[in-house]
Amino acid sequence: MKKILLIVLVIVTMSCGKDNTIEPTLEINFEPVSSGQIVRQAYYTLAYSEENEQASWVYYQLNLENINGAQSRTDDFRADPSVSTGSASLNDYNGSGYDRGHLCPAADMTQNKTAMSESFFLSNMSPQTAGFNRGIWSVAESQVREWGLEYGKLYVVTGPIFKNKIGTIGANEVTIPGYYYKIVFDGKDKMIGLILPHASSSENLDQFVVTVDFIEQQTGIDFFKGLDDHLENNLEGEISISGWF
Repeated sequence: MKKILLIVLVIVTMSCGKDNTIEPTLEINFEPVSSGQIVRQAYYTLAYSEENEQASWVYYQLNLENINGAQSRTDDFRADPSVSTGSASLNDYNGSGYDRGHLCPAADMTQNKTAMSESFFLSNMSPQTAGFNRGIWSVAESQVREWGLEYGKLYVVTGPIFKNKIGTIGANEVTIPGYYYKIVFDGKDKMIGLILPHASSSENLDQFVVTVDFIEQQTGIDFFKGLDDHLENNLEGEISISGWF
């Protein structure tokens, strides 16, 4: 009887010591497969490309808690200590003329302070022109959140495409990508891919829809490998904007 009471007391004590936060619920089976160090934050995962000093992909789950949370921006941009080779630094961006463009958006991480703060690691940043970052890229981020509100839960992968790179910034030679991509999956039978040129644009987002297979060709990344092969081939090989736009 004493043992049972002791176990109960330990469990209660451990529970009381935890922050009142939302537990991460990433589906590991949906993680992309690529080269680079895998860095697992509490609410998103990335593969770090040392050659380009940024993530080649960032993967996270978007749900109503992420979008409707009360946490405000922390703006604590900083190097990522989890990157074993060292991430890009603030000095790389200072005076470069490029924004520190989020890959996993801060507005998708409002559920608590941990999630928000982790979104400001420089491993989650890519050098973006102001016209792109605050223009069509911001439009794409907002659209994904609208889809999140509509579907309730989505799996999102986003990142740069290093082909046709524009140049580099800083002492660490952080690559300025020529293109960026987003892939959104509803976890069931709907998937959409976007490739956006790294430039200002007034085009509608539906003009940038491509197959996920094409994004794989451009990046060398295998997305959603954990899916049933038949479903993966169907979803990644076709363009379907029905239900998205």
